[in-house]
Amino acid sequence: MTGGLKFAPVGILVCALGILFLKQGAGQPGWSFDWHTQLAYLPWLALLLCAGAASYVLAARCKLDCVPLALAYVLLAVGLAEIARLKPDLFVPQLRWACVGIAAWALVVLLWTRLRRMLDYPYVLGLTTTVILVLPLIFGVSIGGNKNWIAFGSFSMQPSEFGKILLIFFLAAYLADHLAVLTLPARRFLFLHLPPVRFIAPLVALWGLAVLMFVIARDLGSALLFFGMAVLMTYMGTGRKSYVFLAGLFIVIAAALSYALFGHVRVRFDIWLHPWVDPNGMSYQVVQSLFAIGSGGIWGTGFAEGHPLLIPEVHTDFIFAAIAEEFGLIGGVLVLMVYALIFWRGSRIAMGLPRVQESLLAAGCAASLLLQAFIITAGVTKLLPLTGITMPFVSYGGSSMAASFILVGILTALSGEVKAADD
Repeated sequence: MTGGLKFAPVGILVCALGILFLKQGAGQPGWSFDWHTQLAYLPWLALLLCAGAASYVLAARCKLDCVPLALAYVLLAVGLAEIARLKPDLFVPQLRWACVGIAAWALVVLLWTRLRRMLDYPYVLGLTTTVILVLPLIFGVSIGGNKNWIAFGSFSMQPSEFGKILLIFFLAAYLADHLAVLTLPARRFLFLHLPPVRFIAPLVALWGLAVLMFVIARDLGSALLFFGMAVLMTYMGTGRKSYVFLAGLFIVIAAALSYALFGHVRVRFDIWLHPWVDPNGMSYQVVQSLFAIGSGGIWGTGFAEGHPLLIPEVHTDFIFAAIAEEFGLIGGVLVLMVYALIFWRGSRIAMGLPRVQESLLAAGCAASLLLQAFIITAGVTKLLPLTGITMPFVSYGGSSMAASFILVGILTALSGEVKAADD
């Protein structure tokens, strides 16, 4: 891996902070320097840089692949620059969450020999995943219209962010254990080749749980992510198109029933299909996002020169709209390409692993990050209904930051098994 990729995040962040410093009037007549207001974030930034350097050292000493981590740092640098520009009061908290994320990455790498034992208990993983996803439906609080948060006093978290990690573990373990049955189906229904019902029942239960997350918790983003992960990993593990068709048929029927039975589902789809009917009301966020992306054009308005703050919650769900406005189509595509590179590197790691369980686990982790970025980008650009999930490493949020670094930590740890197999 080239040194340029390692140091690119530092360059991105330093340049962005320098531009914001100049925008505050640095160097102009009458300007005065105040440490407490203009550089209060410096200790946390220094801690983050030290943590990043230490993570490279740890990966090098363990002879692990640093590329997924370096690409994650590129996205983190872009996200921190945008948070500093959009919500300066949240810049220090985001720096702290980034440090927590790197610590979580390090724990995964150091404790991987123990963590991988979870793959030996697929049904325990499936039950734990179900419990974590059901918790917000029972005890959750509504934030931003989605009942997908658990609050502990002033602290809140999204269980679904960590539930997706357990889901990937469960699917990798379950599909590997039942690969022979799932790939050699005993029944034929019309043109579909299906295994006995008891073997496909856990997958159907996951699909149904994803629909419940949307209908009850109004969390379309997590529902699409969990459903998409279940379908993708099933197809990657079995290669059977019958499962993809069956899943597509299931979601179409579930969507039609949800639209007919639940008013908030109809509202969400109506906003997606006809946003210009109520541009100053229910569709305000989507319309402002489309205006921002359109005004950015090819090259963008320039960093800190646009008006993304017209979009409510731009630092979370709509941060891609801010990137597209100020960095243009070029900047938006480059950010998405970084996610694609993480997926590509994760796929290389997956193909080099000797065991099916670890191979599916690596592929699932890489696909999860790419799929989540695609879903939120599609929601912001009106390709899909507005989803309300974060952009990994870029959007503001502690749960998302920690979970994303854990996924990269799994990929990094698995890369060591690839080298061990080659030796």
